[in-house]
Amino acid sequence: MNSSAMELGPIGIWTAQFDYQPAAKVRDAVAELEQHGFGAIWFPESVGRESLTNAAILLSATSRLVVATGIANIYARDPVTTAAGQNTLAEAYPGRFLLGVGVSHIPLVEQLRGHTYGKPIASMRAYLDGMDRAPYRAVPPSIKPIRVLAALGPQMLRLAAERADGAHSYFVPPEHTARAREILGSDRVLAVEQAVVLETDATKAREIARAHTSRYLALPNYVNNLRRLGFADTDLTDSGSDRLVDSIVAWGDLSAVTDRIHAHRSAGASHVCIQVLPADPQALPLREWRELAAALLTKR
Repeated sequence: MNSSAMELGPIGIWTAQFDYQPAAKVRDAVAELEQHGFGAIWFPESVGRESLTNAAILLSATSRLVVATGIANIYARDPVTTAAGQNTLAEAYPGRFLLGVGVSHIPLVEQLRGHTYGKPIASMRAYLDGMDRAPYRAVPPSIKPIRVLAALGPQMLRLAAERADGAHSYFVPPEHTARAREILGSDRVLAVEQAVVLETDATKAREIARAHTSRYLALPNYVNNLRRLGFADTDLTDSGSDRLVDSIVAWGDLSAVTDRIHAHRSAGASHVCIQVLPADPQALPLREWRELAAALLTKR
């Protein structure tokens, strides 16, 4: 599959903070991110705004930025609806909407949505089959829309190489990026999320980081992936050992943070989407985004 028509760029922003802001403020913020030169904006789907309508809000407020779902939950929409939504946005905003889809997590699927969580690989394969055969009788996109799969383990990464334009990885160190690139091959997108805390005091930085890691260490998908990377049970209890926290969250000054981003790029990431973790998890980290743009990007 050819994703060359989409200018994803090397650096993007991953944020959940938009859900805590009114849409008017979100439009202003995403327009500023575009001005700074970030290539893409990524956002999750859990209990906030619905992915495809949220993407439309962000696309309408920008003119160049790629808007990417990171990720759209396959249990939130049937595959025909997702295919129609992707085609709708891709036709309206050529080369600017990237669909990331994933199997989510058992608690979010069964307790929150009331669905039965199926075997991840079989469920994703069936979902992609449904998308590929879905009818669509509206005006088609002028540029073929692309999709990536949320992928951590070898089997999902292989499926991403086989059935998608690449993979979106989350909560991973550069060691995982190197393994993922080897599985995906050289011609697939590998968009890697990297959480960062711009704080040089170790105690303060790790306190902020642990508010982040504690959420994900309660989810088997992430824990199993970290075990494959060599982390022990002692690293994975509660909010994580210092070793685990420091591997997942880059903290320190701008130099330390940019070094981690470059490490992912050197390991094979085609795109790194930075998730800034502010002290207030619901606040827009505008200052940090500006500092990162100045350190990493040439403004357009």
